[in-house]
Amino acid sequence: MNHSIPSVDSTGGITERPLQNMPQYLLRNAESLPDSVAMRHKEFGIWREWTWPEMLAEIQHLSLGLKSLGLNPGDKVAIVGNNRPRLYWTFSAVQALGGVPVPVYSDSVAEEMGYVLEHAKVRFAVCQDQEQVDKVLSLKDQLSELKTIVYDEDRGMREYDNESIYSFVDVQSRGQQSLESDPAKASQWREDIEQIKTDSLCVMLYTSGTTGRPKGVMLSHSNLILTCANANQFDQ
Repeated sequence: MNHSIPSVDSTGGITERPLQNMPQYLLRNAESLPDSVAMRHKEFGIWREWTWPEMLAEIQHLSLGLKSLGLNPGDKVAIVGNNRPRLYWTFSAVQALGGVPVPVYSDSVAEEMGYVLEHAKVRFAVCQDQEQVDKVLSLKDQLSELKTIVYDEDRGMREYDNESIYSFVDVQSRGQQSLESDPAKASQWREDIEQIKTDSLCVMLYTSGTTGRPKGVMLSHSNLILTCANANQFDQ
């Protein structure tokens, strides 16, 4: 498993720099595995595939869109829903900006979800569908930090307040338009990823709370990278 990425040194030679954060693996795989399938998802009986470069484009547009909406380094982003490509892309999109994804059990009742979102002080929530959006909205009075909600599935969402609620597609469009108006933002986005330290907070995972209040487990990029490397080595 290659844990480095080529770079040009001051003399023009090629050196190998160790990868220090999760988004760097996305960049490396998009460059070194351009024809390989990164993700598959079955919907309505049909499998859809994304190669690594295709997935990188989806994530970059989302990331720049979130940045245009005010997502800053260190901001916490709740991710609420089932295992779906767009929700997984959100992890990388947030991490690339130095933000921290906070996944929440999709079957949590509003009270349970409210404790986690308030405790983590989330500023953004990315939800799968209307059901999850409604849960978050019912808690808005107690979530003083929450500013923006993004939803994936648009069924039933037509009449909602557009000033603070955006569709996933709209956020991606904002990012794509931002990139088209200023192509230099692509390089800046990558440069910002390079600045994320290996000991920076990568994700907050809350316990189920079966014996008390859920506890937020704070994991760094190195925590996840080492765990993945060890698991791959063990399973070959």
